[in-house]
Amino acid sequence: MPTFEEAKRKVAELVVAKGFGNTAREIPNKLLFAFVELGEAGDSWKKGKPRGETIEELIDVIFYVLDASRLIDPTANLDEVFEKKLAKNLTRP
Repeated sequence: MPTFEEAKRKVAELVVAKGFGNTAREIPNKLLFAFVELGEAGDSWKKGKPRGETIEELIDVIFYVLDASRLIDPTANLDEVFEKKLAKNLTRP
């Protein structure tokens, strides 16, 4: 199973291979597309489609979020950020 960092690298390779937008100017689009995919996941679930289809839509959300995060700060270690954020959330009531 890939870490966030490994998944981020794989998404970057996909973006380059497919010729998708790969600059900071694309960040708003990546975030918008993540919302679109989230809507598709909700629609899939609401319509009672197979769970695997809904999960695939959620993975699309993750792809766009990973790609946007890479463009926002290529040096950010998402595994470390995840652990810090999880620890912070665990302290909340």
